[in-house]
Amino acid sequence: MPAAGAHMGRGETGPYQRVTDLLGGPRVFKRPVVTQLDAHNAIKTGLPGGALYHLVTHLRVLKPASIESAVGMSVRTYQRRKGAPDKPLSPEQGGRTWKLAEILAQASEVFGSQEEAEQWLERPAIGLDDNRPLDLLDTPAGVEMVEDYLGRMASGVYT
Repeated sequence: MPAAGAHMGRGETGPYQRVTDLLGGPRVFKRPVVTQLDAHNAIKTGLPGGALYHLVTHLRVLKPASIESAVGMSVRTYQRRKGAPDKPLSPEQGGRTWKLAEILAQASEVFGSQEEAEQWLERPAIGLDDNRPLDLLDTPAGVEMVEDYLGRMASGVYT
């Protein structure tokens, strides 16, 4: 893996490749996102609304209504905004959209497919006190719980 701040060569994928792919890849992101600072800057300047639109239209199991609280936007607002894909999301909405894509990418790796990951997000998890992971994504503390749980699962520790 390259040092922090280093850029990847053609054909290489960094830790943000799957996340940016879930959000529309180069069609949405004008600059490549290969470092944490790149991600921060993309969110801070406002992810294009097309990133959320791409994520929602490529969900396999989850419905737009089920991710409302995770991204901080009602379905009605999302529907109004999808006609303006270049209009940037607020930094809060962009950050939450990015985090949802990041967790979906991580869960897809743990479970082997995006479909399985989405199903997991909707099911109560014993390791999360029978909360659905998706329901915990509306606060930083809940996001941390889900990320920690996924990390334990990836390491083979289920409790």
